[in-house]
Amino acid sequence: MIIATAGHVDHGKTALIKALTGTDTDRLPEEKKRGLTIDLGFAYQTLDNGARVGFIDVPGHEKFVRNMVAGVGGIDFALIIIAADDGPMPQTREHLAILGFMGLTRGAIALNKIDRVSPERLVEVQGEIKALLSDTVLAAAPVFPLSAITGEGVPDLQDCLQQAAADTSTRDTSGNFRLSIDRAFSIKGAGLVITGTAVSGQVKIGDQLLVSPSGKPVRVRGLHVQDQQSEVGQAGQRCAVNIAGDVDKEALHRGDWLLAPAAHAPVKRLDARLQVAASEAKALKHWSPVHLHLGAGDFTARVAVLEGGTIAPGDAALVQLVTDAPIAALKGDRFVLRDQSAKRTIAGGVIIDPFSPTRGRARPSRIAAVTAMENADPATALAALLKVQPGGTDLGAFAIAHNLSALAGENLFAQSGLIQVQDGKRLWGLSTDRWNTVCVDALAAMATWHNTHPHVLGASARELISTIPDHPAEALIKAALHHHRQADALVCRGPLFHLPGHSAQPQPEDLALWEKTEPLLREGGLRPLRVRELTDALQIKLIQTEKFLTRAAATGWVFRVARNRYFLPETLMELANLARELADASDENKIDIIAFRDRTGIGRNLAIEVLEFFDSVGLTKRDGNTRTLIAEAKNIFGS
Repeated sequence: MIIATAGHVDHGKTALIKALTGTDTDRLPEEKKRGLTIDLGFAYQTLDNGARVGFIDVPGHEKFVRNMVAGVGGIDFALIIIAADDGPMPQTREHLAILGFMGLTRGAIALNKIDRVSPERLVEVQGEIKALLSDTVLAAAPVFPLSAITGEGVPDLQDCLQQAAADTSTRDTSGNFRLSIDRAFSIKGAGLVITGTAVSGQVKIGDQLLVSPSGKPVRVRGLHVQDQQSEVGQAGQRCAVNIAGDVDKEALHRGDWLLAPAAHAPVKRLDARLQVAASEAKALKHWSPVHLHLGAGDFTARVAVLEGGTIAPGDAALVQLVTDAPIAALKGDRFVLRDQSAKRTIAGGVIIDPFSPTRGRARPSRIAAVTAMENADPATALAALLKVQPGGTDLGAFAIAHNLSALAGENLFAQSGLIQVQDGKRLWGLSTDRWNTVCVDALAAMATWHNTHPHVLGASARELISTIPDHPAEALIKAALHHHRQADALVCRGPLFHLPGHSAQPQPEDLALWEKTEPLLREGGLRPLRVRELTDALQIKLIQTEKFLTRAAATGWVFRVARNRYFLPETLMELANLARELADASDENKIDIIAFRDRTGIGRNLAIEVLEFFDSVGLTKRDGNTRTLIAEAKNIFGS
């Protein structure tokens, strides 16, 4: 269990932790000199029941609230310290508001310094505390009158904490590891150590992790968990991680994250549900500049209000947070907003979708998607998304946003019964009903295309997007077109698809020019003339050649392989057959550039351009410096 203190400056937070644990958490020389907690302090205690409890001592002065917010993320229990002589003070109220925004529901009140007040004052201040807590998440929290100096009442608080530790359930560790960094320091002989509260997953010695948002890779050399050496750390624990890698202390900042590579996805736009503090005097306006406190970080940002232009005090609404620099955040992360001068806590909320779009953030379709993502259960959220995103759901982004492991994501998608379509590194999903509709719409769109574009052979998936209802992702249209090709309902020629039996109806002037162009391209063999060379041979202007070749490609006569070179279909078939021979002769059925260059005799640069073209039309798939044939050439270039 992790406990954080909270409360006004000089109410005895540090003294109480020392009374509970024997540890003085003020570690900075300036803190010792001023008797004032400036930054986060840490202490640990093993309770009678064997539970290991971590204490985070946060500063109470208004100048250091940013440090206080950095310390309360991911905690299990709050210990609010209120001095009996002062009673509730401004930072008491602000800290309570922050704890509420962070979603904390468990805590206790330590009514400190009772040795300084009369019995009458003690009764009075208890009434003040009851009134203060009445409309907060800690309204039912127990109050313990005590003195951190004399020790009176401290054992009763100890008993409460021991019971709270026993009641604290073990956190789910199925997600990817994430730890928000609050400190970084070097130890002689060990190297760089970073500390923070693990908010999800597990970490083990030897794990390969990333520092986010920089993306620098590191390896875990050693671990201390709850101030004890350990082999494993997990969500809900304070961890000190000894790391090795190409990163130094100066490159690490409070608010950076140490996380599993699968959870690394820096963002600058995040959809969220935001609640404005009831204590605010004015409504929060659209595009207000703020300080965003998320994890242990403090980031400058603006608030785009998605529903109306303002949010009244005490109200909640959907917003998009736009940060000035990329940050690491996932769905469910809690945050606090302070005003532009960082003097006042004005709002708080929870991240809904960390992959918010640059455009159309307030469109009804986007609001529907954000509302669907608000469902806490991933399966429910996915089902809702599939209904409101007829153009397809980005499953990769969904898995990252929900911090799903690879296996958890695969299982969820399989159980959801959706259609999955891979598009490079992106994985799209849509419901079976929607997939059937896209397939029908794609075929109908192709027929319409032929009627409106009689002079061309067919259309690419990209060209059909605007003609299909709800504009599915290009990868989904391409998948639907290939589905029809496999059923012989469509013919594929490079990037173009067309209905069986359809042929282009070129203009007479293009037919005449083609009669001159085709022999010139054929004479070039596997190295057809460049566009300028072809222009010289045809004795026309360059712009005329370029426009004609564009029309010739749309007609299906040629394929544009490079910016300045077009190939006949039969020439590409010959090159594809040579690639097939190389793959068949390879032990791993691979094609490499050098072997392809030597076998074809077309030179390195053109060999690269041809192979990249093969990748683009789906004949080959690149894997580093080699390629694998993944389709039949006749299905792409004709027989």
